[in-house]
Order: sequence, then structure tokens, then C-alpha cells
Amino acid sequence: MTKHSVVIAGGGPSGLTLAGELALARIDVVIVEPRTSQLVDGSRAGGLHARTIEVLDQRGIAQRFLSEGQMHPRVAFGGIPLDISDFPTRHNYLLALWQSAFEPILADWVEGLGVPILRDVEVVGFAQDEMGVDVRLSDGTRLRGQYLVGCDGGRSAVRNAAGIEFVGTEPSTSWMIAEAEMSEEPVIGVRPEGGGIGPVNRAEGGGPYGIVLTEQPPRTGEPSLHDLSEKLVDVYGTDFGVHSPSRISRFSDMTRQAASYRQGRVLLAGDAAHVHPPQGGQGLNIGVQDAVNLGWKLALVVNEAAPDSLLDTYQAERHPVGARVLRNTMVQVALAGADPRHQALRDTMAELLAMEEPRRHIAAMLTGLDVHYDLGEGHELLGRRMPDLDVTTADGPTRVFTLLHDAQGLLLNFGDPSRFEIARWADRVLLVDAQHEGPWVLPVLGEITPPEAALVRPDGHVAWVGKIADDGLSLALTSWFGPARIR
Repeated sequence: MTKHSVVIAGGGPSGLTLAGELALARIDVVIVEPRTSQLVDGSRAGGLHARTIEVLDQRGIAQRFLSEGQMHPRVAFGGIPLDISDFPTRHNYLLALWQSAFEPILADWVEGLGVPILRDVEVVGFAQDEMGVDVRLSDGTRLRGQYLVGCDGGRSAVRNAAGIEFVGTEPSTSWMIAEAEMSEEPVIGVRPEGGGIGPVNRAEGGGPYGIVLTEQPPRTGEPSLHDLSEKLVDVYGTDFGVHSPSRISRFSDMTRQAASYRQGRVLLAGDAAHVHPPQGGQGLNIGVQDAVNLGWKLALVVNEAAPDSLLDTYQAERHPVGARVLRNTMVQVALAGADPRHQALRDTMAELLAMEEPRRHIAAMLTGLDVHYDLGEGHELLGRRMPDLDVTTADGPTRVFTLLHDAQGLLLNFGDPSRFEIARWADRVLLVDAQHEGPWVLPVLGEITPPEAALVRPDGHVAWVGKIADDGLSLALTSWFGPARIR
């Protein structure tokens, strides 16, 4: 039986991101992936939202993705465009980048960090005890890990084996989705009832084409080329000579969320923890953000720097985020209804979202820039993402996100230099005396009062804001990074 500190079931966006986060903390982690390569069946998810690009920027790898995608200044809520070009972030855009391009880039980063990926095999069961988890693989081999994380999708074998309830709503609508060639020029654009046809290569145009067709009542099962042809004729009056599909599948507006993201030494992230319709393009994004929230916490626990109870904050923080995404996708499905009542609702919502405050509120939700973990009362920054400020330090000018590249904690002191003493946490938290000229501006909130000091977690969220060293700093350091080392 091969031993690792952490076993990750699934090498998609969530699993890869989690593995990278753990590898940065020098954790012995292995990925178990059923696919023989990182090739994705079809294009899948089509864009990265601002907060996802920020967390990639926090690790110094954002440019790898930016160079392969296309920037667009708008996101969409239920098909209603929302301009985010005025948002206070360096990444005030949607990056159009298919998952089929995103995953190989992410995998290159992870493999460069030395993470092994066991391919053509999957997790089929496990047994956990007080010290770890025995993991059974489909080829008959076994692994032993201190923790097992299920990043194995909506039909998660890990979640099912753990007996974690997957609660939610049954589908009311389904969509057939395909990528195929067409011998005739199709009608390009979005349909009133949702769905439509467009080129897979948005820049060059032409085939192959991405096809999405609405089905009511909802249907189940895997569709065939014949089913696709019949539905195209039903909707457009012709199938445009559809042929040579590279992908045909079906999804629905079913929404489900794991009742718990943790059972003992087994955790869930990404689609294994929550599934929902793709409206708003949030699935891949919140899965990556799940992994960034979990990774540093799991690393501290595995390294015995922090107690196991730190992992409970993963459920407390990310479960509400997932639940909110499920709710907003349900709203977006309703807005796409083709009947007059739903269209009236959509028109009214479009009027509201043309106003400044509603636009900022909904767009910040879609992009993940408004995430606010409940860490108690205090400064407006507490529990929110740290803005990527330009700062001047003893080593010269830099950015806040650059200081987070190693995935460690960061204590930023904007007051008198060297007035904090955190030597006993120095192996987990970097102390930086910094200066920043200019306002502090957050999405939704606008300009805030600049703090004198802020403790930033490795995921970029602020854990403490204060003025003097005894103003709760030691408690915050202990709560988030474990007890101080004995001198």
C-alpha cells in the first residue's frame, strides 16, 4: 500500500488547484484521475471570472491563462449583460477560455510542482480510521492518506461512499449540448427560449459549432446524433447537415449540494460538493475557489501546525457560497423562460440591472468579488478579499498578490515599521512593512478606511485588521495559523 499525506480523487480544475496549493506547502499529495490524459470531452466551461483570475494571480500563474484567452468587459446574468470594466480589480473582465484549454495549463503548473497523477484509474471506495484513510482504486491497488478529498464530479464516488446526502431540486428543463460540424451555414445566435448555435472558435468563426438546445419537459440519458438532428429540425426547421460530432451530452437545471463538505478525514470540493445549471458560468470558478480555501488549511493540519478543527471552517465558509450560486442559477433559468410572463420578468430585471447599485451587486456576486466570510464584527475589510494594492516595501515596489505567491500568510503593516513581533509564527506568516499611496476601494462597498495593519490568509482573505500588536493579533494568528512555535 502506497502512502501519501493527501489523496485527491479527480484531476479536473478543483483537484488540480488543490494539488497545487498543497504542493506549495510541501505536502505529499497524489491525484487519482480516470482519464488517460488531460484532454477534456468537448469545450465544457467557457470562461474565468475575475476572482478566479485573481487567485491564479496570487500564485503568479495568471499570465499563463491570459495569454491563451480573450478578455471581455461584460458578464451576463440570465442573458442580461453587465459591464464590469469599472470594477476595482486588475482583472475587471471575463476571460473567455474553454476548459479544454484551461485544464492542460493548470496541469502543467501542478506537474511542475512535482505532483504525481495516477491516470486511467479511479477511486472506488475507502475506509477511514482515526489516523487516516485507506483508498481503493479501480485497478485493485490501494493508497493510504491522512486525508482524502473528493474532486470527482457531480456523480462523486467519494461523496456516495461517504454517505453524504446530496440535496436539492429536481430538473424542470434540460438542454442538449453538442459540438459538431455542419454542412450548411447555421443560424448563429442565442434563441429566445435559451440555447443557440455559435462557433467553437469564437475568433475565427465557422465550424465546428457549439450547439445548445432547450428541452421541455426535461429528458434524461445520453443523446445520440439522431436525437440532435431531430431536435435541430424541431427548433430550426432543418438540421443544417449536422455531422461528425465530437461531443453530445445533456444537462439540466437540477441543483444539488452536499449537506456537508466534510466527514471526518474525507472532504469534498467542486462539483462533488455542488452541481447547478451553467447559467452565469460559475461552476468551474467556485470549484477553483473551493480548492484555494481548503488547500492552505489542509496543509497546516497535515503539517501539524494547526488543529484538525481548522478544517471545519472550510464547510462554514464555502457551503454558503455554494448555496448562493445554486440560488442565483435558479433565478437565471427562470429569466430564460420563453413565455410572456417570464419575458416580462426578464425585461423588468434588465431595467433594474441597468441601474448602478443593482449592476454592481449582481456582477460582484457572479464574479466572486463580493465573497465575505463571516469572521465577526470589525473593519469593512474583515473576511473580504484583500485588494491587490501597489505597495512599497524595504525590497522596493511590488504588489500584494506578489507577496502571496508562496501561499503563506501575510501580515501587512502600514504603520510604523517593525512594530509587530510575530517571530513564533514566522514559518507560516510573512511580516512586511509596506506603504500604499491612494484610496482603498472594494467591489460593492466602494472606498473604505485604510487599515493600519491587516493579516491576510493564503487564500487572499483578510483574517484580522487592527492598530496595535495586542489588538487581537495573537488570537487571530493562533486561530488561523495554529499555536506559536516554542522558542
